[in-house]
This record gives sequence, C-alpha cells and structure tokens, in this order.
Amino acid sequence: MGYKMIKLIVTKKYDGKKLDKFLTNNIEGLTRNLFYKTLRKKDIKVNDLRVNSNIIINEGDNILIYISDELLKQKVNIEIIYEDDNILVVNKPYNLEVTGKNSLTAILQEKYKNGNILPCHRIDRNTRGLVLFSKNEETLNILLKKFKNYEIEKHYLALVYGLPKDNCKRCEAFLFKDNKKAKVYISDVQKKGYRKIVTTYKVLERRRDNTSLLDVEIETGKTHQIRAHLAYLGFPIIGDRKIWKKRNK
Repeated sequence: MGYKMIKLIVTKKYDGKKLDKFLTNNIEGLTRNLFYKTLRKKDIKVNDLRVNSNIIINEGDNILIYISDELLKQKVNIEIIYEDDNILVVNKPYNLEVTGKNSLTAILQEKYKNGNILPCHRIDRNTRGLVLFSKNEETLNILLKKFKNYEIEKHYLALVYGLPKDNCKRCEAFLFKDNKKAKVYISDVQKKGYRKIVTTYKVLERRRDNTSLLDVEIETGKTHQIRAHLAYLGFPIIGDRKIWKKRNK
C-alpha cells in the first residue's frame, strides 16, 4: 500500500476552524472517517508537530499529512431506491455529507455526468436515510416549493434513552447556534439570536432496557434540531456524544 505526503497551508477562510473541516474540504477523497483514522495514527503534523486531536487551526499554519493512495481512491457505494426522468431517491450512507466536496451530491453528479442533479433537502452527515434529488431545474423548483408548503413529509427514526409518557407530542422551543464554538443551545423562552423550533414525536416502541424508538417530524429544520431538542426533552439519541443543554444568558 503506497503512501503520499500532502503539504497544505491554511488560508484565511479556515482561520479558527477545525482541522478536519480544512483537510476534508481540500483533499479529494478524504472522508471524516479516514481523517480520524489518520489522526489516531499520528500521521498529521501541524507546524511540524504531530497531533492526535481535531484541533483549531489558524491562517498560515503548515499542515502535513501522510495518507494511503488506495484509501483516498475508495469509492462509496450509493443505493438507489427510486429513479425516473425527473427525480432520484437514494439511501445516504453514514459519514457522508449531502453537499460539498466529496459529498453525496458530488458523487451523483460525477456518476450521471449531470451538474443539474441537486438535493431537495439535507440530512446530517452521521444520519442514514433517504435523500430526494431533482434532475432538472424545473423539478427542483417544484419540490422545493412542496417542502416549503409542508406538502412532503419527512420522517426520522430515532432510538433514544428514556420512555416518553405521551404516545405522541408536538414540542416547541428555541434554538441558538453558536458558530464560534460549533454548538447549539435550547431554551424554553425566546432570547436574542434564538430561533423557534417545532419537533413532533410518536412513540413506535417502548423497550425493557429503558429505550424507545421514535418517529420524529420537524416543522422547522435548524442545525442539529432533532438531536438537541430530544436531548433537551430528556430523550437523548443513543450514540450521540454531544451534550445539549439550556444556555443561561
């Protein structure tokens, strides 16, 4: 297995950003999963010092990464659920962004040689699930309008800790996104910078191990809304490593 050495200098655009964002956006084929594997092996240097954590970088920093050519060239298999002349429905795998470099959209555009293939909505990188794409501008405009008017429903399955008392509940709160800290906060009352969120859940199954399977719908699509709101309600998603809480301001 051959290795290559890649040297990069951090530009102003990535000043104060995380190392993974800079590298995955600037090295073709580098997924976040591969980034963390490389990080654990200490095959990344920042200003000649080996690092083993996803640090904040600054403009002018020198980045050196040793990585396998074969791993960079690995292809992602995309499962097509439905396709016709106007739309495409695919099952997005875990650890893949919907948009951006080396994203699901980029893979499909390369596969179909069609830059008009565009997503009609997004789901988180760590979420598996169906994503609807349009194949032309006319279809895109129609579908975006339908999403805006809630004519298309989006359902999410979430396995959470806890046993909700209500079988079905519509919950309102307010979410604040702190871009500098890359975190979001939830509040019961509206504050400066907080945006209203509405999350509805239906209990599909309550299990003996104090976990529940929920069918979740969101009327608002804010960053990390489902993860943060459910955790704030006392039902954190199993496997979610982030800690969500109310922010006192």
